[in-house]
Amino acid sequence: MSDLTIPIDPPDDSPDAAGVAITERQQAIVDRVRHDGFVTIEALARDFGVSAQTIRREIIRLNELELLQRFHGGAGLPVNTVRLGYAEKRQLSATAKARIGRRAADLIASGTAVFIDVGTTAEAVGRALTERADVRIFTPSLRVATLFAGRDDVEVFVPGGILRGADGSLIGDATGEMLARFRFDVAFIGLSGFDADGTPMDFDMQKVAVKRVAISRARQVYGLADSSKFGREAIVRIAPPGSFSGLVCDRAPDGTLGDTLQRIGVEILTA
Repeated sequence: MSDLTIPIDPPDDSPDAAGVAITERQQAIVDRVRHDGFVTIEALARDFGVSAQTIRREIIRLNELELLQRFHGGAGLPVNTVRLGYAEKRQLSATAKARIGRRAADLIASGTAVFIDVGTTAEAVGRALTERADVRIFTPSLRVATLFAGRDDVEVFVPGGILRGADGSLIGDATGEMLARFRFDVAFIGLSGFDADGTPMDFDMQKVAVKRVAISRARQVYGLADSSKFGREAIVRIAPPGSFSGLVCDRAPDGTLGDTLQRIGVEILTA
């Protein structure tokens, strides 16, 4: 595993970009903790082919960054963590999310009406589309919308609603009612995990209500998920997996989830 330093925030010019960096090995450790819940120093040292002392130093650093919790003999999720906050989400899997964003943007034809959901992976799609001037953007994410601030060559529609959370999400009846007036060529939907039958899930019921409106009004629907979401459940089922044309991800899901999505006919698009 290389020790190349990579940014844990997406490479953007936003004023809140932390500029903190972690190594590829540290990112891999965080991904393991997110996937398994807890990993031992011994297992990590064996898997990465380094000493236990090296892994211990990595865990200390990641604990200082509050990306994981240091425990005796290993590392786990931060105490009382049920759902990561916006800042933590931006830091995790940033490189994978950037690749997903570019892969999703490649699906967009000229003149397309695009719905972009809320969330850090959806923001990566918006960031990739800032290089384009031939699309119309519809989004309930203020963070996505402001990526296009000052651009007269891109039409961006932001519905009304109630502002919710650090990610700049708009929610509520007004949001859904305004979005229901439109027909989207493509909708990109963020998700937080999968149910046992392959159904995409999320944590926020009010955000899910907006996602469902977008899905019902889109000709094609693509889920957005980095691989850390494959072994994770959330709280609310978004829509049947058959409602999705495809899943844009950094690697193809394996095991039961991969088999289920393939059987249903959901196209897997890897970045």
